[in-house]
Amino acid sequence: MSESLSFEIHHKPDFSILAVRLAQGQQIMAEPSAMMSMDSTIKLKAGLKGGLLKSIGRGLGGESLFINTFTAERGEGEVVFAPGPMGDLQHYYLNGTGLMLQRGGYVANGSGVDVTAKWQGVKGFFSGEGLLLLRAHGTGDIFFNSYGAIIEVDVRDQYVVDTGYVVAFEDTLQYNITTLPGLGIGRKLKSFFLGGEGLVCRFSGSGKLWMQTRAIHPFLNWVHPYRPQRKARN
Repeated sequence: MSESLSFEIHHKPDFSILAVRLAQGQQIMAEPSAMMSMDSTIKLKAGLKGGLLKSIGRGLGGESLFINTFTAERGEGEVVFAPGPMGDLQHYYLNGTGLMLQRGGYVANGSGVDVTAKWQGVKGFFSGEGLLLLRAHGTGDIFFNSYGAIIEVDVRDQYVVDTGYVVAFEDTLQYNITTLPGLGIGRKLKSFFLGGEGLVCRFSGSGKLWMQTRAIHPFLNWVHPYRPQRKARN
């Protein structure tokens, strides 16, 4: 069993940061842009992880092709991570189950965890978030982020969530993408082929699900009227 990392998550739930205390020889892998600070005892090495094909798969899943590896080579030390979205951070310890992550949700993982892209076929296309989800498996710690705060739901039968609010879920859950009942045919076609409002994820089975309290597309719709306008010339 992989040794659990020593960590703290500060400033929840709006601008969370992750502080990981590495013992001598311990490692943590993270997105290249996530590191905020680190002690001088930590050595950073950047590169592809898992080979070119796995790296390309992570890229298609909304993450960087490259992974930064932080190793406590000259004694214990601390690394602090700050993800891009204005939101929360969540820890999950993998021990036999897999975890599915939304596009752009991955932050960091321990050395016993492998993060790969998983083809979702039509389900991925209809989600409006890309053809791939990320799947974390193995034994150890993984950290993921949200836009807004995180709500954890213990699904025991069925549960319906707008696709824009899904952050992560255990792979013991099954899911299907569909439109909201009551939408007109025009709205349904727009949702299926262009993504966006009206698409929901219907979960079934037993497992944990994490949702975010904000979604990026409604925020962009709210900001859009305030964007700078170019004045027409006479």
